[in-house]
Amino acid sequence: MKSISSYLLVGVLALGAVSCGNSEFKKTKSGLLYKIISDGKGEVAKKGEFLKANVIEKIRDSVLYSSYGSMPVYVPVDSPRPVYNPTEVFSMLRKGDSVVVVEMADTLLRRFGGQLPPFIKRKDKLSFSFKITDIFASQDLLLKDRAGEVEKQNSREKAIVEAYLQKKGIQAQKTAKGSYYVITDPGTGVQVDSGKQVEVRYTGRLIPSDKEFESNMKGPGNTPFKFVIGSGQVIPGWDDALRVFKKGGKGTIYLPAYLAYDQRPMPDHQPFANLAFDIEVVDVTDAPAKPAAPAAPPMQMPGGRPAMPNARPLAPGAKPIVPPAPQR
Repeated sequence: MKSISSYLLVGVLALGAVSCGNSEFKKTKSGLLYKIISDGKGEVAKKGEFLKANVIEKIRDSVLYSSYGSMPVYVPVDSPRPVYNPTEVFSMLRKGDSVVVVEMADTLLRRFGGQLPPFIKRKDKLSFSFKITDIFASQDLLLKDRAGEVEKQNSREKAIVEAYLQKKGIQAQKTAKGSYYVITDPGTGVQVDSGKQVEVRYTGRLIPSDKEFESNMKGPGNTPFKFVIGSGQVIPGWDDALRVFKKGGKGTIYLPAYLAYDQRPMPDHQPFANLAFDIEVVDVTDAPAKPAAPAAPPMQMPGGRPAMPNARPLAPGAKPIVPPAPQR
């Protein structure tokens, strides 16, 4: 079954207490429940256009996701198909409309198979509330608008990190790319740099709560995390801030979300998480030589299959990524 996060395509207005009783809602062809609040003014979104919206996703009385105070979402409008997700109602909406869409957990399970996340029960209802703030006729107009929203979001993230550092009395330095760092021990060995393979122990925390979400600092089986600097194997802030350390170096790096996991819903299942990492650079070596690529595919016997390449390691704490619809 698709991750629940993959349904974060929507936006919301604070609609007050809305009952999910079936009598208050209409149904799409797939059986999806929806309720549109509209003044009926303006044109309905057309196929090929894009909606800009704010969103809240709820289960029972718990908010799983909200875009308020963060990035709005942008979603394409297509011809409605019975796919049992919010895309079915996009072509019914106007600028300024609000809509609530309800998915039944047992229907999701029956239609898509797999298993539900542990926090969702078979009889649960997932509600998506949208507030449509704009409609764009072309992708160029969308991209222009989104660039402005990204700039505002980056500024919000930097302000949160800087307020955290000020509140904690932390005198951090800043890289040219925007990573903040404190060096407690610079190390005395080889300098971390592009093309170097590093082994790092770390503890990751959320900003501003300081809640720890992952660590390989101690305990059996917690080996250092190994990767090559500048190869795109880790989040941008690691590739950036670790370069101020040498082998043996220790310190803390503080990353606005755009230098961490950005819109991806991790590590606390929320997008745009600002993070801190206490780190120790255990080793710095030359990157292992890459195996030479064959000049041509090897000959195979009939029915033979070529070997699949190894998956590249994810960043520390990374999970399989199913990003919400908006792309920054």
